[in-house]
Formats: sequence, structure tokens, C-alpha cells
Amino acid sequence: MSNKPTHRVFQVIETGKDKKFWNRLGGAWEHEDGQGFNLSLNSIPLDGRIVVRRIEKDDEE
Repeated sequence: MSNKPTHRVFQVIETGKDKKFWNRLGGAWEHEDGQGFNLSLNSIPLDGRIVVRRIEKDDEE
């Protein structure tokens, strides 16, 4: 597993009409075979949904 995650993990909460709050939960590392992920989360949400998004080159920190 590389030091840098390949994806970011977010909790998405609907806050109103067409409004969403994206809370970053941690990172994900794609398996070499492309069939899954290892997740490292700072917290586990009780509501909302979990979204995993690939980190783009211009989005890296």
C-alpha cells in the first residue's frame, strides 16, 4: 500500500433543498487488482451516505 491514498472518503449530508455538506472522513487505497479498497477513516458517520472519490492530480494536497 502506497503512503498516499488513491481516493478520498466523504460523508455527504443533505442539508436542505439541493444543498449537501461534504465532510472528509479519510482516505482509500485501491487494491492492485482494482477489485476493492483499504479504507482509513477518522470517524464513522451515523447518518448521511459515504462517498469514495478518486483524487485527481490537480486536487492533491
